[in-house]
Amino acid sequence: MSEGMQIDNVGQLEGAQMKQEVFLPDDYRPVEDEPFMNDRQVEYFRRKLLNWKAELLAGSRDTIEGLQDNTRNIPDVADRASEETDRALELRTRDRQRKLVSKIDAALRRIEEGEFGYCLVTGEPISLKRLDARPIATMTLEAQERHERREKVHRDE
Repeated sequence: MSEGMQIDNVGQLEGAQMKQEVFLPDDYRPVEDEPFMNDRQVEYFRRKLLNWKAELLAGSRDTIEGLQDNTRNIPDVADRASEETDRALELRTRDRQRKLVSKIDAALRRIEEGEFGYCLVTGEPISLKRLDARPIATMTLEAQERHERREKVHRDE
């Protein structure tokens, strides 16, 4: 390791490889007439993904606390069945959100690797509208539609 480079207390390299903070106005939205995946766009999507992940994790904590608090004995069979159905639904929802968090983490890794915003199939840029609506998208709309058509054909066989 060269002089001037140090490893901080979380094991990250300091010095030349540190990224400069990108200024992003609160009302910033990516637009088509600026360079694709410039620093501001990348920072916009990074923050969007981090905020989404934080919301999902907070919801998970609330669910766990709620499930722990609701471990009461309900004498009425119909009420107990209803409670169990609600719990099962909540757990399925949280499982989907857990999978979503892993997709968000994958998108954050693509940002770090400089691959975010580009289709994994074609290598073409994914539209900003699509990324804004679904920042975990990994394919252009056209590639996604082709993928889903192929999937449907194989499923129907």
